[in-house]
Amino acid sequence: MSKLCEIMAIVRPNKMLATKKALAEIGLPSFTAFPCFGRGRQAGRVGEISYPISPEVIEKAKDMGPTFIPKRIILAVVPEAMVEKVVQTIIKVNQTGQHGDGKIFVLPVEESYRVRTGEKNLEALF
Repeated sequence: MSKLCEIMAIVRPNKMLATKKALAEIGLPSFTAFPCFGRGRQAGRVGEISYPISPEVIEKAKDMGPTFIPKRIILAVVPEAMVEKVVQTIIKVNQTGQHGDGKIFVLPVEESYRVRTGEKNLEALF
């Protein structure tokens, strides 16, 4: 049996469409994504937000200190052989060189099941 891994990537919301397209192109058409909020080294700077903000709000934000900003979490379970390709694809699409580009975590998966059929592990994924 091939080992399975979960890839958890936290990325900018405005990169989701390009990420989804790139993952489909490398053979990963299905994954789960959901909105979340967080902050890292950038400490929630308003420059991370991809929509226009009034100058008044920007000024107020400077005095507020660190805050949470919108992000997206991508979860995908893949065979161990695909991990490097998926990780590099996510990095290629999301890397801007700025704080807030995101994080990727790779975790082991002990078992997986398809609820509808009861298929297990690799058969449950594709």
